[in-house]
Amino acid sequence: MSVKKKILIIDDDKSILEIFELILQREGYITDKAETGQEALTKIKNESFDMALIDVKLPDMEGTDLLNIINKSDLKIIKIMVTGYPSEESHTKAIKSGADGYLVKPLDPRELIRIVSEKLQQDHNSRILV
Repeated sequence: MSVKKKILIIDDDKSILEIFELILQREGYITDKAETGQEALTKIKNESFDMALIDVKLPDMEGTDLLNIINKSDLKIIKIMVTGYPSEESHTKAIKSGADGYLVKPLDPRELIRIVSEKLQQDHNSRILV
């Protein structure tokens, strides 16, 4: 039996939180939600997550700032940036800040599942090789 992966969804849009949670839970993932960067940091400090889906624009900080804080914490979390306002600049900033992926809203549910599954599988494979 495989261990269920835990994903933190970070977005200030309640409807996005609900939709992502529904899609991911249907696929068997355990999910938690945060509406602000600070709430996400508290949850990451107190719980273990395999992945974080991070909105680029949060009410209390930029998603890339949250990404940098998570990276400095030395936690092994796959970080995927999600935005409704894509630009070459935000994509480049996210990748340079250590994002493992960059997705544009609105997302096709199949694309979300494909990317999440792919990134978790890559991480699993890299841990086996170490």
